[in-house]
Amino acid sequence: MREEDARESLIALLQLAYAAEKAAGYAYRGHWHSVVDADERIRLAQIENEEWHHRDLVGEMLNTLGAAPNKRLEIRAAIIGRSLGVLCHFTGWLAPMYGAGRLESRNIREYETAARFAAGCGHHEFVDCLLKMAEVEWEHEKYFRSRVLIHPLGRRLSLWPEPPPKETIRESFPRESEETLELIEASR
Repeated sequence: MREEDARESLIALLQLAYAAEKAAGYAYRGHWHSVVDADERIRLAQIENEEWHHRDLVGEMLNTLGAAPNKRLEIRAAIIGRSLGVLCHFTGWLAPMYGAGRLESRNIREYETAARFAAGCGHHEFVDCLLKMAEVEWEHEKYFRSRVLIHPLGRRLSLWPEPPPKETIRESFPRESEETLELIEASR
């Protein structure tokens, strides 16, 4: 992939992540307000705060790249996030836990991909932060998976694919980054 293509792909993925973190923040706010268990409320509020922090970090990266959030994605994220937050009060306990786990699983891969694009376009200063966010999303997925599996019906559901061990987020990256850099150098 050419350096400019990697940059454009990084910007598009960061714009998507920036909006998705907004949707997640609003959804988790409704989610933690909807649960009764005190420990769940605390953990879900913590996850909400981590999502807002990720949004701040992604926003800084977009700014560094001279890019702005995508207004269409931002509007859609606000509508979806607030709607999901309200629905958490009506759909019962299992559905929000399941939906959150499935989304967090996808977020892990998106931040790993963003780190690869960042390395590919020469923004190595973003890589560690993006991988750290992938690791935090891995913890979120683990939490939601564990919650779904304690529910009698949850144990019968077909779950999303389990992500590889957390350590693989960083283990595979240096090797793949070196290969990406070699391809970029070869294309010059």
